[in-house]
Amino acid sequence: MVDFSQRRLSPWSKAPAGTGSMTGLGADGTSPMSVASFRFYAELNDFLSDKEESREQVRQFDVGGSVKDFIESFGVPHTEVDLVLVNGHPVDFSYTVRDGDRVSVYPVFESLDISSVSRVRREPLRDLRFVADVHLGRLAAYLRLAGFDVRYGNSASDAELARVVAREGRVLLTRDRYLLMRAEVSRGYWVRSTEPRQQLLEVVKWFDLGGSMRPFTRCLKCGTALREAGWEAVRERVPPGVRGRNAFRLCPTCQRVYWEGSHYVRMRTLLAWVKAEAS
Repeated sequence: MVDFSQRRLSPWSKAPAGTGSMTGLGADGTSPMSVASFRFYAELNDFLSDKEESREQVRQFDVGGSVKDFIESFGVPHTEVDLVLVNGHPVDFSYTVRDGDRVSVYPVFESLDISSVSRVRREPLRDLRFVADVHLGRLAAYLRLAGFDVRYGNSASDAELARVVAREGRVLLTRDRYLLMRAEVSRGYWVRSTEPRQQLLEVVKWFDLGGSMRPFTRCLKCGTALREAGWEAVRERVPPGVRGRNAFRLCPTCQRVYWEGSHYVRMRTLLAWVKAEAS
C-alpha cells in the first residue's frame, strides 16, 4: 500500500510545446485572461484524445467555474473521478478554479491507500447495486447471473436512470459518457468494452467483485433474489421433462422457475472464467 501523505501527488511536467506561459488575453485583446492547467491520470486518459492523454492541458477562461465543470469540459465524467488536487491540495467538486491553478485529476483507487487525503465523493462505493442503461441488457443479465442487484428496463429514459441513481444510490453502468455528467448522477461507470462477456469481466474487475459473486441466486428477468422451492410448488410451471429434478428456485416477483438445465454448464463456465480472470 502507498500512503499519499508521504509523497507528492502532483508530478507536474513542463507544459506541452506551444502552450506558452500561464497568461492570456481576453476577448478585447487587452485584458488578461485566467489560465489553469489540468492533468489526468491512469484510466481517465481513456476519455481524452491521443494528443491530450498523459499530458498537461491548459484552459483559458474569463470567469472561473467549478472544478467539476472544467473536468467535464474535457469529456471526463465526474463519476469516474475519486480525487482532485489543486496545487497539491485535495478539493471537492465545488471548488472554483482560479488563475494559475494546477489541477491533478485521479480515478477511483482500488489498491492505493489515500485515506490521509479527502476524496471528492461523500461516501465510498461499497453498497454496490447497479442500474444499467438501455444498451446494456445482456450485461445486466450476466451481472444478475453472477448474483448482483441490477435494475434494467429497455425503455428507461436518461432522466429516469438519473432519478434511480439519486433515489436508490445505485451505480449507473452506461456506454454514454454524457449521461454520467448529469448533476443527479453521483455514482456511475463508463463501460469501455462493447462485447457483453468482456463487459461483465470489466465490471467485475473494476469494482473488485470476484469474491462477491453469488451465481444463480437472482432472477435473470427482474433481478429479484430467488427462493428455494420444492416440486409441489413448481410442478405446474415446468415442462414434463424436468419432473425428476429436485432442485428448483422460484422468483417470488415474476414467478419464473429455475433449475440446472441444458444452459447451466455453459453459464457456470462463463462465471468461472470471469472469476479467474478478475482475481
